[in-house]
Amino acid sequence: MINKLIRKIQETGAPIVVGLDPMLNYVPEHIQKKAFAEFGETLEGAAEAIWQFNKEIVDKTCDLIPAVKPQIAMYEQFGIEGLKAYKKTVDYCKSKDLVVIGDIKRGDIGSTSAAYAAGHLGHVKVGSHTYAGFDEDFATVNPYLGSDGVKPFIDVCKEEKKGLFILVKTSNPSSGEFQDQLIDGKPLYELVGEKVAEWGADHMGDGYSYIGAVVGATYPEQGEKLRKVMPKSFILVPGYGAQGGQGKDLVHFFNEDGLGAIVNSSRGIIAAYKQEAYAKFGPENFADASRAAVEAMIADIRGALEAAK
Repeated sequence: MINKLIRKIQETGAPIVVGLDPMLNYVPEHIQKKAFAEFGETLEGAAEAIWQFNKEIVDKTCDLIPAVKPQIAMYEQFGIEGLKAYKKTVDYCKSKDLVVIGDIKRGDIGSTSAAYAAGHLGHVKVGSHTYAGFDEDFATVNPYLGSDGVKPFIDVCKEEKKGLFILVKTSNPSSGEFQDQLIDGKPLYELVGEKVAEWGADHMGDGYSYIGAVVGATYPEQGEKLRKVMPKSFILVPGYGAQGGQGKDLVHFFNEDGLGAIVNSSRGIIAAYKQEAYAKFGPENFADASRAAVEAMIADIRGALEAAK
């Protein structure tokens, strides 16, 4: 799957991923009203509104982008109905030939981690049949429990030719409380990065590993260091736009081949119509605003990479 992600990045010229992280207050009123008219002001109604919101954004941006990253928590808050909307979103994006990164941040031990891996990336056996559960292409994984928590995911990825993005240095302000702590003179995030490179060395695609890393755009200096620690690992870079990251901050996340990183923007794209820069589109044309925000993001990152050559 890493080979497909790279191919899609090269075809689109867009090393970006759209984060499909919908809050109900992002969904324009006309979509909510239609969903509530059919299902009432219920969890089912909310899930329907989110699904229709996602679908329109995907329709308007799928030709520009290689991948999407739905954050499962934004769907789980609506219970089972929300998870149905998550699954519909995953399936619809795959029907558009987009790579789907399931932002699930799972990580446990033994059979529990194996069950997470099977449910999101692999297959589960039911009697004489096997079924794919959520069937994402990549998943984000929390490595806090160590190799016991990661290995079951790696095993499934090897079998299914899918991939992982391991949390290494996250974009949130308090990430340093643990991730920056020094151990034998090195910050913990660097030790985790070394482990990602080690895991990835045994699971290579054509040029990059199936085992990637999450490193926030809000920490460009750490990103530059980690790029050297994990030369063959793709880096998923959250924190662009709404969290403050800009194209000029991201140059060192990429390798000299112009690959090696994919940058995520979530609310900066899906809620673009709420921003002053895209207010002219209005709520009725929210997906056109999202498309314009994608185009601006691509131009920003391309420009920064060109300037750095």
